[in-house]
Amino acid sequence: MLGAAAPFQRSPGGCCSPREQRAHGTAFGAARTRFSAVAPEERRRRVAPAPAAEAGEDPLLRGIFEISKRSCDVVLSARRLRWSPILPESPTGDSSINMQAQEEIIEMKDVFSVKLKRRCCVGQKKGGTLLGITIFRCLKKEENKLTDCAIHLNNLSEDHCHSWFRHLKEILNGFQNRPKSLKVFVNPSSHKREATHVYYEQVAPLFRLADIKTDVTVTEYEGHALSVLKECELQAFDGVVCVGGDGSVSEVAHGLLLKAQIDAGKDTDYIPTPVRAPVPLGVIPAGTTNILAHTLHGIKHAVTATLHIIMGHIQSVDVCTFSTPTKLLRFGFSAMFGFGARTLALAEKHRWMPSSQRKDFAFIKTLADLKPEECELSFLPLQIPQDDSHENDKKKREKIKKGSKDQWHKIQGHFLNVSIMAIPCLCSMAPRGLAPNTRLNNGSMALIVVQNTSRTEFIKHLKRYTSVKNQFNFPFVETYTVQEVKVQPQLTSGLDAKENTYLNTAAAEGNYPWNIDGDLMKEASQIHVRLHPQLINLYGVNTDDLESSQATCNCI
Repeated sequence: MLGAAAPFQRSPGGCCSPREQRAHGTAFGAARTRFSAVAPEERRRRVAPAPAAEAGEDPLLRGIFEISKRSCDVVLSARRLRWSPILPESPTGDSSINMQAQEEIIEMKDVFSVKLKRRCCVGQKKGGTLLGITIFRCLKKEENKLTDCAIHLNNLSEDHCHSWFRHLKEILNGFQNRPKSLKVFVNPSSHKREATHVYYEQVAPLFRLADIKTDVTVTEYEGHALSVLKECELQAFDGVVCVGGDGSVSEVAHGLLLKAQIDAGKDTDYIPTPVRAPVPLGVIPAGTTNILAHTLHGIKHAVTATLHIIMGHIQSVDVCTFSTPTKLLRFGFSAMFGFGARTLALAEKHRWMPSSQRKDFAFIKTLADLKPEECELSFLPLQIPQDDSHENDKKKREKIKKGSKDQWHKIQGHFLNVSIMAIPCLCSMAPRGLAPNTRLNNGSMALIVVQNTSRTEFIKHLKRYTSVKNQFNFPFVETYTVQEVKVQPQLTSGLDAKENTYLNTAAAEGNYPWNIDGDLMKEASQIHVRLHPQLINLYGVNTDDLESSQATCNCI
């Protein structure tokens, strides 16, 4: 039959002829030799071929571990850890089936800890039966959240596991910016007094897992962190961490930068060119608004903030100095004068109320007693004021009076609120940010001026912050990109004490409230705000890398 294989010919006796027997015996012997040369393990199952290495990614180790109850071929390089299941050999000998094994890869830059995995008896603290290695990695989830997850590589060989453990630790120790020792400040009075719980239940376990040593100070009074930082030997730490709200973070940031000036021998009363902070600052949100944490992490989430610190994600951030003509008041990232400051001053006076109720009460009360502040604004623009295509653009240009040769501009009038911000100031109530056109380190400040208007129009402006609409698209709102600002309040007479005794008394005494990073400051004289580019490093990510989120505001 054409196309059919020729049948195996046998001699009449049912066996091959002697000549055929000798020929087949030689072939069978060669096949037997080749088969016996293959290890028994290889005869039962076949390992998928290792993938081709990329440039600069030579394999350091290769071995077999059990992962998720499957035997896997694991390959380690300086950049990646990859593995694929070991599949049984196909009965038909078709090697293409082996290529269907799903390879999994994790980047070593996402790994933050590796531990030997042991089975210990009850009461046993050290030793135990070695079971393998556990690798802990940082995993990105939705809404800018980070979480930790564990991958178990099981192998009972002591030598095998110790060799892999040493190589993995060497790779992790080679990553820059990852802290080994941290100075931690915890404000137990923040928000609902939850900072201590947040630190010891969510933050400290991750620091221990990453082998980070910590020196913890639980603050006992306002200014405690500042006094500790002035005496602290910062060279003993890789970073400073604050667990608290905006006011606590503002105090620690100010103390960190002030300590840098003291160590550099600077005159702390007048610092035109301050030196950079020597170590980064980490922010663990445990307050009410948490503007700085939202701006750095895109979310109020303690685990996310902790993992950014552990992974060494660092951003250089612009900082402002706030000073009078005779002394430095403080370092900060943002400030509000007028409505934002009066609201904070009233909230601070009612500290006995629960935090959420206090905030809403102060907001509504200040809105009900809405009054403009008369002051003179002088600013040094970084560029031409933003052209927002408003109908008031012509009026805005007419109001600006050029000052001296250094192009200082002046505006005088009655303002409901003045905001000066070096960072976008994201929060749950303003997902786009209070100053969405600025960045963490673009070398400029946003000056946002809200002219006197009706309460109804002002509320419309405030509501815009909670939406995706442009909150500055009003004829009474003006925005400028600046590098310096001077605010000179004008003392007014005839204040109605019945409407707001506390605030009117402060104004009558010449002490006007300022909201600097959520911390209340009162000052009578002119305030000079200067921008200092990239003066401090903060643990977090660039604002442009954050996912947008929905606003959740219940106060308007």
